[in-house]
Amino acid sequence: MSAFSVTHEAAAIETAPIGGRLVTRFTAVLGLIVGLFAVVVAVRFARGIGAVTNLNDGYPWGLWIVYDDFIGTALGASGFIVAFVTYILNRGAYHPMVRPALMTALFGYIMASLSVFFDIGRYWNAWHLFLPRYAQIDSVLWQVAMCIMVATAILLVEVLPVVLERFGKHGLRRKLDRVMFLFIAFGVVVAVMQQSAFGTLLVIFGPQIDPIYQIDLLPILYLTSTIGMGLAAVTLEGSLSALALRRPLERELLGRLMKVGQAILAIFLVARFADLAVRGVLPRVFQPTTVAIVFWIESALFAAPLVLLLGKAGQRAGRLFVAAMTMAIAGMMYRFDAYLVAYHTGPGWHYFPSLGEMAITVGLIALEILAFILVIRLLPVLPRRHPSSGAGRS
Repeated sequence: MSAFSVTHEAAAIETAPIGGRLVTRFTAVLGLIVGLFAVVVAVRFARGIGAVTNLNDGYPWGLWIVYDDFIGTALGASGFIVAFVTYILNRGAYHPMVRPALMTALFGYIMASLSVFFDIGRYWNAWHLFLPRYAQIDSVLWQVAMCIMVATAILLVEVLPVVLERFGKHGLRRKLDRVMFLFIAFGVVVAVMQQSAFGTLLVIFGPQIDPIYQIDLLPILYLTSTIGMGLAAVTLEGSLSALALRRPLERELLGRLMKVGQAILAIFLVARFADLAVRGVLPRVFQPTTVAIVFWIESALFAAPLVLLLGKAGQRAGRLFVAAMTMAIAGMMYRFDAYLVAYHTGPGWHYFPSLGEMAITVGLIALEILAFILVIRLLPVLPRRHPSSGAGRS
């Protein structure tokens, strides 16, 4: 099968807007949350970042960066993963999942871009990133910022066929489909660079990070855990969409993806514990410290899918959902713990997110969910009918 045959095969899968009311109780609640979010954002820009956050010189990064950026883009990797499997590895059976995954990824990266803009003190100088005169191109932070923006631009191109199809521009859509694999491949490269760079940032922190988390394999561990989180996000999105919209669940396809995630998590755990043993840090995880406690909670959550997905019982819809949930939560905890719990900048410094920080993060999540609901109701994102290969649906 050639790279172009996937597009031809996928053409047989009809997509359509699901329709329905745009204003419901649920979307109204989301709208109220987004309204509160807008008020807090206005206060942030009117009175400065200190008016709505608990950030300080000891903790210059907080909830916005760790959740909205490090976690949001890791979950957003689902779009690149499914698109890579479908277009580059020529697995056309996964095509029904491509558009929802890409939309989820796009909204995740937009959320990350907005949170970075909110977090920058001198946001009016953000355009300096693009000028060699100002940009520090040897900086890992510069690489992360550029990767987020480039990945967002690539995702916009990847979801463009949905808009073209909606407005009847089928000729232009077919031309774009012929070169889409190039954007998919480039997007995967950018995502790999970005997620490994998140691990590199921790390496730069040096002794400020607890030895349990400060290891040389951080770029690899962040990349592998991102793949697991991306696969988990695909499964969660598919499961929740099937439940909410009363559609059949692509259980067989999701089961295959989760098996890959199971293998990735096994590699992650072996590499992590092997590194702790080689560096002589393993005894530290048995000490009664906060860092050790969260480490074991993480490890249990990472290990849970390895057990849940064993055998035929592991392919049941309930098991897949629980395994995906634990996989996603484990990846989230890993990032929270590494950047906030295991971070010790010195005596006298403390941090806990303010209500303003929480309001903006919750508002961004609500905005993402609301946008996804509007998109699937107005644009051809979800399949009109399921392919015959979905025998494994439940």
